[in-house]
Amino acid sequence: MKKRKSSIALALVLALGLVGCGKTANNAGNNAKVEGNTDLKVGFVTDEGGINDQSFNQGVWEGLTKAKEDFGINADYIESKDANAYKQNLETLLDNDNEVIIGAGFKMGDAIVEEAKANPDVKYAIVDVDPEGAADNLMGIMFKQEEPSFLVGYIAGLTTETDKVGFVGGQESTVIWGFEYGYKAGVEYAAKELGKEIQVSSQYIGGFSDVQKAKAISTQMYQQGADVIFHAAGGGGDGVIEAAKEQGKWAIGVDRDQSEMAPENVLTSAMKNANVAVYDLVQSLVEGKDFAGGTTIYLGLKEQGAVGIAPTSDKHIKKDVLEKVEEIEKQIIDEKIVVPYDEETFEKFAAELK
Repeated sequence: MKKRKSSIALALVLALGLVGCGKTANNAGNNAKVEGNTDLKVGFVTDEGGINDQSFNQGVWEGLTKAKEDFGINADYIESKDANAYKQNLETLLDNDNEVIIGAGFKMGDAIVEEAKANPDVKYAIVDVDPEGAADNLMGIMFKQEEPSFLVGYIAGLTTETDKVGFVGGQESTVIWGFEYGYKAGVEYAAKELGKEIQVSSQYIGGFSDVQKAKAISTQMYQQGADVIFHAAGGGGDGVIEAAKEQGKWAIGVDRDQSEMAPENVLTSAMKNANVAVYDLVQSLVEGKDFAGGTTIYLGLKEQGAVGIAPTSDKHIKKDVLEKVEEIEKQIIDEKIVVPYDEETFEKFAAELK
């Protein structure tokens, strides 16, 4: 098993917004007035989830849109219909004289590594990829997605009335395993606290855009007794939320606050605030700070504003439960709870919990 890098100190300021019980990172850049390279030209290539995926593609673009409003930079995007379009889209942004090119999603990793090596005078960044050993002009932005997933798993464990919950993933990868096993660990932690067994069903849809497949899987889980399902399936996760609405059950969103999609059925969301990370990256470049190329940053609960649970969580989650979640969050930050991120670390965590 490849050991993950420890976090690299981030030169960007991530305290622009707090995430947690009733806190949000959506205010990144409020009242910001920055003098510097405001003519900076930034391009963004989405993965096949698209710009309106209610997930991390949308989050990246929201961060760039806010930076455009605050700093006057030029920002644009190209949507990728499938993985075969990544290279062409990256080269289109290059031809359009973008000084910074951002990609998103682990499936884009190889394409952006190749483009960065071929174009050393252009700055590249990739969200959800650790391009280890890549060019000095490529920066990786990773999130410790297992940490907010643990929090929503703990909430699911304290919320379920059937003692059956579910997880629907997009495509299996180290990134999505972080969501799955972090969630399972949170459920296990709640189950131990309650002194009972809680069953977790997991299934993958094989991609990030098949809404109907995600809906069918979720509907079956609900009909088999699950009353809370967490998804990490990108745009495909819309199907999980649709199924929750139809079945009158709970869904847990991902990457951004997805409560607006089903206000009465989205219990909470595990947030990875790509908007904050990308906004801060642009701000640092506008201010003329050094670009952290050749490194990968890992952002978790310690970096306030990077990850957390949705600010709307208090709508459906009781105050005493949210207070417990805050305490769990502190324990994760203090490393009293070390959240697993794959099957091996989960099995170790579960064994030590018993």
